[in-house]
This record gives sequence, structure tokens and C-alpha cells, in this order.
Amino acid sequence: MKKRVTLKQIAKELEVSVSTVSKALKNSEEISRDTKDKIQAFAKLYNYRPNNIALSLKNKKTKNIGVIIPDIVHHFFTTVFRGIEHYAGKRGYNVMICVSDESFEKEVLNMELLANGSIDGFIMSLSAETQEKNDYNHLNEVLNQGIPLVLFDRVTDDVLCDKVVINDEEIAYQAVFSMIKSGKRNIALVTTERYFNVSTNRAKGYEKALKRNGIEFNEKLILTLPYEKADDFVISKFFDENEIDAVLCVNEIFAIQCMDIVQRQGKKVPLDVGFIGFTNGILSKYSVPKLTTVAQHGERMGEMAAKLLIDRIENDLEGNFKTEVISATLIQRGSTIN
Repeated sequence: MKKRVTLKQIAKELEVSVSTVSKALKNSEEISRDTKDKIQAFAKLYNYRPNNIALSLKNKKTKNIGVIIPDIVHHFFTTVFRGIEHYAGKRGYNVMICVSDESFEKEVLNMELLANGSIDGFIMSLSAETQEKNDYNHLNEVLNQGIPLVLFDRVTDDVLCDKVVINDEEIAYQAVFSMIKSGKRNIALVTTERYFNVSTNRAKGYEKALKRNGIEFNEKLILTLPYEKADDFVISKFFDENEIDAVLCVNEIFAIQCMDIVQRQGKKVPLDVGFIGFTNGILSKYSVPKLTTVAQHGERMGEMAAKLLIDRIENDLEGNFKTEVISATLIQRGSTIN
């Protein structure tokens, strides 16, 4: 095994300053490409690793970010995490991830675990139970301790911090309008409980598109499913009892499940019933037919959340919180008539 070396040893061996070695290992633009390549290759050969404990004591920063997501099943959350990790790595930060499993209690425990000096700040999306309880004391306690927080996707106005969201209401409006333009009139909404801020905003866009196009809003065409597991029987009954020719689903899983049930009922997609779902994940690309989706650009959202947090950490910023809105994109595929 090769012996680990220090910055000083690398500098001495290559006849450069310690500062040059440090900057080269951080990929600084101040150092020429040739010098960076030489130093980075030497460091890799001799298994150089920065002493993070020493660095944190010197800088009073851990260079760690805590990320808490509601689950790892939905493709969207994995893409956001990928974006966080990519951007944080470029800025020299490590990422520690926890999963709340949609549990309020687990979300609180995760925050307590990481807020003990392990991290410099949090990025998180609220769990279902947290939004249902409408209890955000644990978030405000962390902020009161001086630990910065960025919320993404599932957010609340009750916590003053930076946030990153998509234009949920606007893109839902665009999705429904595209179905109306293709000749659909009996458009259903398959959603989750209204305490999810994203579901509420998407429902607003749905209703607005109907009303602006002279279509009467019909409460019977709203199907609310539990976030844990949607029952096939309930979905099948909904489509049996209502005349529906298009559906907007607030997530990809609902859309794929509903589309499968409708086709088993003998209906054709998209001729008889068209479908649009949120999240441009793997399921959408390989369903039959391929699902028209709202791309939420999770990686871009993650990168923006990491930037907001790291800028706040490194500049000791207080107040002047921002809400960054990522513009979602409607991707037309075979489940709708273009």
C-alpha cells in the first residue's frame, strides 16, 4: 500500500508552493492546466486525502451538507440529490443523505442527528406527515441555532428560509390546455391530499385551464389517492363511473397505474383517454404507450438548492431569503394526441 502524503510533501517533491498544491487540488482556474494535471496525478498516485477534521477546526466549517428527502422510490428525488451532490462536490462539500420515509418523527430525528455539529446546513423536502401535521417547529429550531436551511419542492410559507420550487400552477395549466387543444373536454385530475403544497398548486392550474376555456369544473372528476399506495379497485371504479377522455396526474406513478387500468378496461390511450403525469422518469420512457410528462428538472433544482445553501454558508448571509422558481417543461409522447 502506498503511504499517504501531505500537502507539504507534494509541494516539496514537485518543487512548488503549498498554496499552489492546494489550489491545484481544488481545480482552481489560477493554476495552469499542466500544473494541475501534474499535481493531481501525483496526489492520486500517493493516495492523498485532505484532513477534513483539521480543515473544519481551522475554518470552523465541516464542509458537510445534510440532505433529507421523503423517499427514494420517486425518480424525482433521486435526480434532485444527484444535482445537489454534483454541485456540492464542485464547491468542495460532502453530502450526507437521510430518508424520512414520509414520517414526521423520522424527519425530526434525522435533523437532530445531523444538527449536532456534523453539517453546515440542510437541504430538504418536507415529509407527507410533516405537511399533514403542519408542524415545523423542528425546522425553526434549526434556523434559530444559526444552521441555514433550503427547502425544495415540498415547501411551506411558515418557515423563513431559501426555497427552490417549480412553476407548478403554470405548468399544470399548460398541460391541461394542451389536452383541451387536442379536443379533450372531460378532463380528470388524479391527485394526492391537498396538504401537499405541490398538489394544491397543480390543482389550481388544472381548474384555471378548465375555466378559462369554458369547461365547467366538476368535482366528480377529481380522484384523491393516498400517497402510500393507490388501490387499483378505487381507480377502476373512478374510470367506470365517470365519462373521462383525458387525465392529469400529479406524479408519474399515478399516471402509469391509471393508464394500465384504463387499458385493461378496453379503452385506447390516447384516442379514448389521454394521460399526462409529473416527473420525467424511467417509467414514463418505457410505458406503453410512452407517457407525456412534465419534466421537473430535478438535477437543476438540486444544483440551485446547493448553490443557495453554500453561498449562505460561506458568506454568513442572514435574511433576504430567496425563492427560486425552476421552469418545468412539457414533454409530449404517445399518451396524448399532439
